[in-house]
Amino acid sequence: MKILVLNAGSSSIKFQLFQVKSWDVVCIGLIEQIAQEQGHIALKYNGKDIEKVLTIKDHAEGIRILQELLSELGVLKDFDELIGVGHRVVHGGEYFSEPTLINKDVIGKIKEVSSLAPLHNPVNLIGIEIIAKKYKNIKQVAVFDTAFHQSLPKSAYIYALPYKFYEDQQIRRYGFHGTSHHYVAKKAAKYLGIDKKKVNLITLHLGNGASVTAIKSGKSIDTSMGLTPLEGLVMGTRSGDIDPAIILYLSKCLNLNIDEMDDILNKKSGLKGICGLNDMREIEQKVAKKDFYANLALEIFCYRIKKYIGAYTASIGKVDAIVFTGGIGEHSVLVREKVCKDLDESIGAKIDLKENTKNSIFISANDSKIKILVVPTDEELEIAKQTYKIVS
Repeated sequence: MKILVLNAGSSSIKFQLFQVKSWDVVCIGLIEQIAQEQGHIALKYNGKDIEKVLTIKDHAEGIRILQELLSELGVLKDFDELIGVGHRVVHGGEYFSEPTLINKDVIGKIKEVSSLAPLHNPVNLIGIEIIAKKYKNIKQVAVFDTAFHQSLPKSAYIYALPYKFYEDQQIRRYGFHGTSHHYVAKKAAKYLGIDKKKVNLITLHLGNGASVTAIKSGKSIDTSMGLTPLEGLVMGTRSGDIDPAIILYLSKCLNLNIDEMDDILNKKSGLKGICGLNDMREIEQKVAKKDFYANLALEIFCYRIKKYIGAYTASIGKVDAIVFTGGIGEHSVLVREKVCKDLDESIGAKIDLKENTKNSIFISANDSKIKILVVPTDEELEIAKQTYKIVS
């Protein structure tokens, strides 16, 4: 029995095929540059890397090509053999607090909240609707980035704006990266030997997109991203928290319209805005060469994370552990060291520099009051497991 996990982007389709129960990855791949002159398919199967360059006119053709390629390789004769397809859906609004079996009503609700995630939900729906049309008997499950954060109390998710904006336009904090935060929270609870329903954590998903979540008794009680993924930490190209008046000021001073400001805040700010780079590996190379802007970007990035750790420690009360995950969180020794510096004096979280250098799971010192962990995330595996739970 196999489950396919799809993550459809605007011009790409990421996929992983899992063997049920053993949860081995049968194959993994990426279809990209859809609707461009030259598309690209990269697939890993049975220890081999397979690549193809061809024109892929749309997502429907991409999925057809994927099915044919899996059949040619003998991986999967037809999609009808699947017991389910799991889809990453970015925004579920207030409708969905858990993974959901997809039907017409669910599709309608995903469309309804697409205005809250115009760059993501419509393309997430493309994969869902293609499968539904061509393979009518396959059960599909939507796993929402926002679902894990539906446990936030109103005091954490309501903005101090006129309340009618929440009632009429659903303006509130939703949070994102929920699948990742949920997955690493459960893994961390196991490592700590604490019941997942009792564990208190601060989870740091650090990558090109970055967010932090306060988890109390296994539930999300606050998170840094808001109505959109723009709020919160400094990210690769996103500004994170800023004074809202800056938008008004720049618009007036530079005669910028809404779309231009949106482009600046989402694509030209963050680490890239400060030092011209958004890849932390490249930034660290520049830091080693004493580059002023790269060092400034790194310091700002780490300082913002530290501020959130302090705030969420106050919100949670007793914290069992701080958990690093995501591309930067899992691999950057320097970022973890800078974030944790002096936390032993403020909240009792003391890093072990040797264990940190080795990328160990536990990187906290033996006498640290709050444990510090590095837990690799696996959102696709979490989606596969949630899909199996629903379809079975």
